[in-house]
Amino acid sequence: MKPKGYRRGYPVAILIGIEEDHAVLWQVFSQVAKLQQTIPLNGSRRDQKVLYNFHETIINALRPTFKTGVQSIIIASAPRTSYAQDLQTHITGHHTWLLQGTNKATISLISGSADAPAQVAALTQKPAFKQLIQTNTEQETENLLELLEKRLSADSSLVFFSLQEAESLILNPQLPGKPRPEYLLLTDDFLTGSRQKNRIHRLMQIAQNKQIKTRVISAESNAGMRLTQLGGIVCLAKIS
Repeated sequence: MKPKGYRRGYPVAILIGIEEDHAVLWQVFSQVAKLQQTIPLNGSRRDQKVLYNFHETIINALRPTFKTGVQSIIIASAPRTSYAQDLQTHITGHHTWLLQGTNKATISLISGSADAPAQVAALTQKPAFKQLIQTNTEQETENLLELLEKRLSADSSLVFFSLQEAESLILNPQLPGKPRPEYLLLTDDFLTGSRQKNRIHRLMQIAQNKQIKTRVISAESNAGMRLTQLGGIVCLAKIS
């Protein structure tokens, strides 16, 4: 039996569809987009307090997804509206933590509706959307490469280089004062070329359930080439 999450693939981005009176949040995986939540706008857009609270509710709803390591945010709204721009402005003004450090998010805007599954399916097939995913992913992987090199330089004992080591760290209970898994990074070539795909997908699903940031990285990217040098899979840990 294929493990849960196998058909949807691995996390790629967060898609936020902004309509006049509500927002729809989607988790975009490599194979499918999954509805996360619908958030109503309780009042008039002309009321700045109402609009502020609406945007804050969206950010709060996304926090658990941020913790999984997905840092690519795409905001969609219909042509000739400023809804997507309004949310981006809110993030820039009130949530600079999202835009700083090695875990910073990449935010992009796209014209189109993401209100229903059929609309999302059409939107995600547009060349413009695919280009945004590629651009955001490139930036994200550069951030991850920077983080990986910092960990290797600071304390290589907190970097684990094999599937077996990653399993041992992620599946076993984490004791106080001992390394705790923070990131599970692997290349797409490692995933597709392995004879143990079910084992890897199971580990990825467990890691995501434990809110360990899990990313599949193109082997052709700079970060992917570095991961390939290290065996194709790396688990980064921290002491807490």
